[in-house]
Amino acid sequence: METFNSLSEPIRNHIRQISKTSGLPAGNDSLEALAKAWLEKSNAFASIIAQGPLDEVSFFGKDEQRGALALTWSGSLLTIGPLQNGKRRCEYQSIGLRTDVPASAVHEGSELAADIESDAAVEFKLGPIQQSSPVYKIAATRLQLPPAEEAELLTKMNQTIVAEFVEVNKTIIG
Repeated sequence: METFNSLSEPIRNHIRQISKTSGLPAGNDSLEALAKAWLEKSNAFASIIAQGPLDEVSFFGKDEQRGALALTWSGSLLTIGPLQNGKRRCEYQSIGLRTDVPASAVHEGSELAADIESDAAVEFKLGPIQQSSPVYKIAATRLQLPPAEEAELLTKMNQTIVAEFVEVNKTIIG
């Protein structure tokens, strides 16, 4: 339980909840496997973000023109596209183990209900989901790109992160 115990209490609590709906056997071995997977995903998110034109931020305003990626406490990934005509293309990707949430969902005409902040849920007026788990990390684009180019960049980064998350699930959880 070394990895599990090294995580913050809110993350441990979230992992405990995930373990109940993951289909994994109950017990410390599953909690440790989920904790290792969560840590690997967090590290992968940070590494991939560091390679791209994104900056880690603790706050993202709902009316910002640029887009962002967000990693939640549960290890889910949100892609918040750039604002275009008052709407955003938003995508939600689950961690792939939960049976209580959709594996993925996309909404082309999304609207954030509030600003996005670390340690708070992302809420949508219209979106792929109503609200997410609390946000662990936010990465916002630093370049001023045309919205279509920025949306493409965020989609590619999302795909890279999701591919890494799938590999983590295969190697650590099985």
